[in-house]
Amino acid sequence: MKDHRQMSRAELLDWIRHRKSRQAARSRSRQKVAAAALGDRDARLHAILQTAVEGIVTISERGIIESFNLAAEKMFGYPAAEVLGQNVSLLMPAPHRAQHDAYMAHYRETGRARIIGVGREVAGRRKNGEIFPMDLSVGEVKLADRRIFTGFLRDITERKRLEREILEVSEREQRRIGHDLHDGLCQQLAGLELMSQVLAHKLERRSRDAAARAGEIARQIRETIAHTRALARGLSPVSLEAEGLMSALTELAANTETIFHVVCRFHYDSPVPVKDPAVATHLFRIAQEAVSNALRHGKTVRSIRIELLATPGEIVLRVSDDGAGFPPANAPVKDTGMGLHIMQARTGMIGGTLAVGPNPGGGARVSVSIPRQPPPSPQPHG
Repeated sequence: MKDHRQMSRAELLDWIRHRKSRQAARSRSRQKVAAAALGDRDARLHAILQTAVEGIVTISERGIIESFNLAAEKMFGYPAAEVLGQNVSLLMPAPHRAQHDAYMAHYRETGRARIIGVGREVAGRRKNGEIFPMDLSVGEVKLADRRIFTGFLRDITERKRLEREILEVSEREQRRIGHDLHDGLCQQLAGLELMSQVLAHKLERRSRDAAARAGEIARQIRETIAHTRALARGLSPVSLEAEGLMSALTELAANTETIFHVVCRFHYDSPVPVKDPAVATHLFRIAQEAVSNALRHGKTVRSIRIELLATPGEIVLRVSDDGAGFPPANAPVKDTGMGLHIMQARTGMIGGTLAVGPNPGGGARVSVSIPRQPPPSPQPHG
């Protein structure tokens, strides 16, 4: 190695220039390697996004669409170039479209999110105006100077169709069983009751004790007929009249009190006619399932309140109880069975919104809201 102390000034300057040149070359080489690695990573990420089965959409804090993968293009019918730079509310139906900006502003101001980190069913709007159901999961990414949000979307139209078919088959079968109970078994029991009454009348001359026993058999048969008719009405509860839902909910509350020995009342401020029998049937089934869930999971339930309310824009069904309510957020979640899924499916079939949460007075509350003039629904089948 050359002794720098023995170099002339010209030699030293030349050596420094040469060293800087080599360092610059090494730096450029490292930059090229880093750029190549970064470009490779970006290419891999782009390929993953574009080949993903789920629709993936990223938006800014202001709700502006920044990326839109191929699956999202197929799902919504928009080419990416047409939506980039647009507000994500473009992909939403009313009234969610008008509410989205307010929700984003609320989150920026308070930091409280309703759907970030939580999967839920929502409605999407295609370019041709078609409204369709989809699963949505939203993640938040904090960058050095801003935040972006990534939505993972899955079109569940086919799943909802299958759920609808399963429910329709179930409803038809329940209606058939209800008719068989009412028109078949009840008629046979009525015949047995009449025969027992005739027998009791004949036995009065021979043995009052035997006549009394025959009369008791007739009485028990009458009770059995009443219970069977109640079961039949439970399987096919809503009549075709506009007031059928209110009558069915009144009877549901009365039967719940009688059978389960809890206070169960049906409340309404004014009559709420539901003219579509299919919508009325689904609302009744949701109320029936909510009452059943309250009794099954509410532990110390003492009272249940069923409400049917009407506003200028929507009809609201609520079922509240005073039981144990929902576990804390950090508690382990136990399997709650199919009840919630069935209520969600029924709500989706009538174009409504389902909310399940704590009751302000303690316990749990199930609330279903449907438009006052809901979209065409399936034919009544239960």
